[in-house]
Amino acid sequence: MADRDPGRVSADVNWREVARLVLASREMDRLEEQELVPAKKVMYQFSARGHDLAQVLLGLQLKDGDAACGYYRSRPLLLALGVSMADALGSGMGLAGGYSDGRDIGAVFNYPNPGGAHALPMSGGVGAQYTPATGWAQAIDYKTRVLKEGPEDAIAVVLGGDASCATGGFWSALTIATTQQLPLLIYIEDNGYGISVPSEYQTPGKNIAANLANFSGLTIFDGDGTEPDEAARLVKEAVRHVRTKRAPALLRLTVPRLEGHSFQDTQSYKSPEVIDREWARDPLPKLKAYCADYQVGDEEWERLENEVAWEVGAARAEAEARGTSSPEVVTDHVFYEDQMQQIGGLWNAAYEAPASSDTPNPDGQRINMVTAIRRVLDQELASNPRVLVFGEDVGPKGGVHAVTLGLQDKFGRDRVFDTSLNEEGIVGRAVGMALAGLMPVPEIQFRKYAEPATEQINDCGTMRWRTHNRFAAPMVLRVPGGFFKCGDPWHSQTNEVQFVHNPGWKVAVPSNAEDAVGLLRGSLRGNDPVLFFEHRAMLDDSWARRPWPGDEFVLPFGRAKKVREGDKITIVTWGAMVPRCEAAAEGIDAEVIDLRTLMPWDSEAVLESVRRTRRCLIVHEDLRTGGFGAEIAAVVADEAFLDLDAPVARVTMPDIPSPHHPRLLEWAVPSVERIRAEIDRLMGF
Repeated sequence: MADRDPGRVSADVNWREVARLVLASREMDRLEEQELVPAKKVMYQFSARGHDLAQVLLGLQLKDGDAACGYYRSRPLLLALGVSMADALGSGMGLAGGYSDGRDIGAVFNYPNPGGAHALPMSGGVGAQYTPATGWAQAIDYKTRVLKEGPEDAIAVVLGGDASCATGGFWSALTIATTQQLPLLIYIEDNGYGISVPSEYQTPGKNIAANLANFSGLTIFDGDGTEPDEAARLVKEAVRHVRTKRAPALLRLTVPRLEGHSFQDTQSYKSPEVIDREWARDPLPKLKAYCADYQVGDEEWERLENEVAWEVGAARAEAEARGTSSPEVVTDHVFYEDQMQQIGGLWNAAYEAPASSDTPNPDGQRINMVTAIRRVLDQELASNPRVLVFGEDVGPKGGVHAVTLGLQDKFGRDRVFDTSLNEEGIVGRAVGMALAGLMPVPEIQFRKYAEPATEQINDCGTMRWRTHNRFAAPMVLRVPGGFFKCGDPWHSQTNEVQFVHNPGWKVAVPSNAEDAVGLLRGSLRGNDPVLFFEHRAMLDDSWARRPWPGDEFVLPFGRAKKVREGDKITIVTWGAMVPRCEAAAEGIDAEVIDLRTLMPWDSEAVLESVRRTRRCLIVHEDLRTGGFGAEIAAVVADEAFLDLDAPVARVTMPDIPSPHHPRLLEWAVPSVERIRAEIDRLMGF
């Protein structure tokens, strides 16, 4: 044990409180492992034994304005932040209340904590916690420097195991925090294993701190997380560095994992000698011996053990008395439903939206979609200082599609900025910013490039639901895609159905400048995450040009538009297929419906039309199998089958990537001729 110097750490560490919280964590682990898991009342259990001391020391250093994003073994930190034992135990049992009202596994925490440090919603995916914490750190920096909102010494903290240092999220967060010098503390609990995989397969040399010793812009703290005085000193120094220097730090503490990865893990991959060495490093006996020299002697320690055992038992009784939540409400809070979340979003930052109207007021010459989108971004940046636009090449270059051209010159690098080439980092940091009360507008350069960000996209969309409306991260994720003059498998796919299938995301697919204005403006003033799809072929297409619809025009989601009226067949489409369907319907008594949004989509308008025309054709650019047209067809078949005079039909891309050569592309994308041929076939029934 390192030399004990009470003057070095004891003046600002309440060791009795440290002991109480560590003992509480141990008793909760014991209760779950010996009683609740065998009784099948807890289905996922992750012991924190060995990790608990250092986490408690860290949690007691955090305060109002701070935020921490942990992972599945971070319950001791939550206890130190003040989460109730009843919530901590009840959430593990999936009972009502708690972190999620039984919707999420209990090891995936969140804690709004008014007046204290927030515990940001954790993820069940390893490494997914890093970039949202970095976004919170960037929001702290922006709010203190630009908005003049405090506290000025607030920090963000993110916890992870040593195995998570191999993930893209870790390296993305490290890049963002160091290049921008953000107040982020990365705390790595190094227990030497990623489930059964030893650290030599995760980190060269088995020490991420040593590997990053010369990483520019990063200060390293490295030591033993089982020695009370050493752990307390390093935690204090690391937190103080980030608070005072306003710069990132990495704190690595070695700890033993005294139980398996989860309860089901028997640790058969560890030899008895390894297990014995780990138990010899148990921080609890060290803490007891350390406290005996200062504030908590043997008699007091025994009283604490009895007190904590009683508190945990009472918390269990309180949690079990809650029972389970009603299945009738399990579909609540997928989207904002007029009940404000506790943390996140503009509306929690005293935001008042300007006046709006759902009626366009056309003015001036026709403008293309690029100009329309840019003008909305310009206006919202000017009227709302919480709007930030960012992504790859959106700064001086103005984006590869010129949508953000000139915005950085006008609003500065704090408001419109380029990012490193990492889509997880782009969306993940947007999540943290949104949680901090900003309105992030991240751009993914092309639809295919969203794939590395799919975990963050999924976690963002489910956040409101899985935290039972405690947290939400509204943003507008702009994604250009679709074919243009040519195609290819990397820049030209649509696959918008993937976003529709992510709960919690609204999806806009405007076909023209007017709709783009209304949908984008509404999204930027809304309280849900929105995927705003900008079709490349429509950005400067002459058909898509419209007069400016007015500075107050906001188009509600879920409201389709009849671009052509008719009585003999209903054609349902969106995006770049709208003008093709309109051309294909020329000379036929056909009704063409532009859905404009896919989540939600206007099923009422479609069904009303189909019941009248008695025929339905769905046209979309995405692949046929599993495309959104299949959903529309299923709804029409379910609810209007007896009204149909012909089968519901689809014209789509075949199930292939977008071909590169224009001749191949034009064959694959639904053409006016193919659409017209299918119209004629259906009209023949």
